[in-house]
Amino acid sequence: MNLDVNQDNLYLLLPGKVAWITEMLIDDMHLSIVDAVKKVYSSDTYRTLENESTKAWHLGPAALYQDIIYSRVS
Repeated sequence: MNLDVNQDNLYLLLPGKVAWITEMLIDDMHLSIVDAVKKVYSSDTYRTLENESTKAWHLGPAALYQDIIYSRVS
């Protein structure tokens, strides 16, 4: 069984991380679910996360959330 994360299977990890970050944005910033999801997917953090070579997928949801919040990307 191949358990390596690569660009071809990275997409399997992303929905869980996006869901956690979205929930944090809803709770902390009182955003609607649509606005929170848009904020995640439009962020530089997500662009980094979806590129396996950055290894950002190692980061937990809290670290990714902080990166989105402090990068000021809408």
